[in-house]
Amino acid sequence: MTTGSIFLLPNGTFFVELVIFVVLVVIISKKIIPPINKALAERHERVRASLDAADQARADAVAADDERRAVLEEARQTAREVVAEANRTAEAVRVDAQTRGQAEFDRIVGGAEADVAVARQRAVEDAANRLGEIAMDVVARVIGRPVSAEAHRDLITEAVSALQADATGGAAASSGAGQ
Repeated sequence: MTTGSIFLLPNGTFFVELVIFVVLVVIISKKIIPPINKALAERHERVRASLDAADQARADAVAADDERRAVLEEARQTAREVVAEANRTAEAVRVDAQTRGQAEFDRIVGGAEADVAVARQRAVEDAANRLGEIAMDVVARVIGRPVSAEAHRDLITEAVSALQADATGGAAASSGAGQ
């Protein structure tokens, strides 16, 4: 057998390597791991703060959305009230205009009826006067001699009264039918 080293038996380099390993583990645990842990803790804190901020932003967005909906509903209600008030005002204006129009119509019709009555009365009077003259001419032609209007004034007055009675009765019937 040769005098060589046996693989499974530790020699001097093993102990040196073991000491170096332990020293490295101690150095890493004292010098390298704490800053890494600190950086990880800071990172963890920033992530947690970001998540909290996101939750707060989400809650603010929901609150803002609820407020926006409330304001929108209030605006819709106000618009409905404005439209209803405008409709009421328009109806009042329409009724007022209709009332004023009807009053103006009644005034114009009343004036026209009065004018028609005056014109009718004038026409009846003119016709009565003309009728008296025509009656005297007809009587003069039938009799064959001139007739005095003063002597037969009662006949002329009777004829004119009958004509006026017919005209007045016809006017009352036509105004009663017009209403």
